[in-house]
Amino acid sequence: MSDAFIVCSNLSFSWPDDTPVFSELSFTVPGGRTGLVAPNGAGKSTLLRLIAGELRPSGGSVTVDGLLGYLPQTLPLAGDLAVAQVLGVAERIAALHAIEAGDASEAHFATIGDDWDIEERTRGELDRLGLGDLALDRPLRTLSGGQVVSLGLAAQLLRRPDVLLLDEPTNNLDVEARHKLYDVLTDWSGCLLLVSHDRELLDRMDRIAELERGEIRWFGGNFTAYTEAVQAAREVAESNLRNAEQEVKREKREMQQARERADRRASNASKNLKNAGLARIVAGGLKRSAQESAGKAQETHSSRLGQAKARLDEAGRAVREEDRIVVDLPDTTVPAGRTVFTGTGMRARFDDRELFGGDGADLVIRGPERIALTGANGVGKSTLLRLVNGDLEPAGGDVKRADGRIAYLSQRLDLLDLDRTVAENFAAYAPSLPDARRMNLLARFLFRGARVNLPVGVLSGGERLRATLACVLCAEPAPQLLLLDEPTNNLDLVSVGQLESALSAYQGAFVVVSHDERFLAEIGVQRWLRLADGRLREIAAPERG
Repeated sequence: MSDAFIVCSNLSFSWPDDTPVFSELSFTVPGGRTGLVAPNGAGKSTLLRLIAGELRPSGGSVTVDGLLGYLPQTLPLAGDLAVAQVLGVAERIAALHAIEAGDASEAHFATIGDDWDIEERTRGELDRLGLGDLALDRPLRTLSGGQVVSLGLAAQLLRRPDVLLLDEPTNNLDVEARHKLYDVLTDWSGCLLLVSHDRELLDRMDRIAELERGEIRWFGGNFTAYTEAVQAAREVAESNLRNAEQEVKREKREMQQARERADRRASNASKNLKNAGLARIVAGGLKRSAQESAGKAQETHSSRLGQAKARLDEAGRAVREEDRIVVDLPDTTVPAGRTVFTGTGMRARFDDRELFGGDGADLVIRGPERIALTGANGVGKSTLLRLVNGDLEPAGGDVKRADGRIAYLSQRLDLLDLDRTVAENFAAYAPSLPDARRMNLLARFLFRGARVNLPVGVLSGGERLRATLACVLCAEPAPQLLLLDEPTNNLDLVSVGQLESALSAYQGAFVVVSHDERFLAEIGVQRWLRLADGRLREIAAPERG
């Protein structure tokens, strides 16, 4: 393992409008592979940009030991660049070819330096990432989004960095490209700090760093070990909270009982003194003494109650907010023998290109089937979903849809009115439900209190997904076929878990396009289809290591 490291000391940062992100954050990232996790908006990407030097902290310092490589989510690359230029090897390879052709100019030797194996190393890195067939003079604009991401990683690896920062590197990668990246990073021996919601990738980390409430918490082991530790801590915190609540109730009860006893004693003492015929000054002294004694007892109980309330507050802060969607959706049930959709010989054209050649694509969906639609980027998966939904008319073939609603969640999550509130959108989808029932259902999708009255346009990506799911799954009539196009893209880990919870409750049929194998396993996919070379085929479920 590398000795390279990252040190952040008292790091502070605010945006130009004075919105604070970090305040005196201190931590050290040692050598090895570290996964950084947090909800969207917590500042993960901002932290990487601060470490990379793209942003200047308002306070504190960042120290990087060794050469730094950084791959952001979005690569600022011009489309007319060639592959070799993106990789940063164009000049050295050109100089190498010139020398091989007999040009012994000193400038060529100076350009190459000690990198006489640069062409072999370049081809080797491209091969490792599944880009071995790319010509070095190929324009960037001809590559898919996933190829550009892999190319960007290859460029960083060719620099031989000691410290590598990666921000959501598997976004836009298909399954094959993801596994290539997994293998490359598993072999990584430097200091890696990675932001990702890809649980398969996070399970290959040595440790997990959780960014929560402006602080870093460390967990040894991979993502699975992290989730187990978090769940165990949640159970302990919830137990402590229950105990603290009982303690507060007990202290309140004892305080009330002590007050009642003191009142009874005072009343009895007053009667006894009156009957005893004591002088007024003596009786007054005894009365004051009794009151002082009762007051001290009351102070003791008040102090104990205050301490119990403080422990209750502390226990409450330690409990993580419930982040699971638990809901029953009986109206989405589809009988096992019901044919929901039939497509025979479907053809489609997109950008003057025929996507399903030959005899076209055939697809039959029966009963509550859970179907994964896989394939490389650009083969027509989204187009096939649009054919099923009816957004796109087939250029050939026959399509039959059963009576019953089909719901389509595109990658853009554009079903809801952004200007209307969550509650207003929900009411539009389920107009006959009583208000109390609507509020109860929204609460099950984790919209409570004032959150239901927020405009959809101001919600985070995860919140917008939950609002869309609530409206779609509880709609009148309920959907019997659900189509989802890359639903986990750009979601944080909590939101992915919430999506899995909602789909587990859904009892209709669904077809989901996703490259996230862990997600597909969690939602109980039973049937796997692959679209390749213009043909739709049944395939076996992939083996998961």
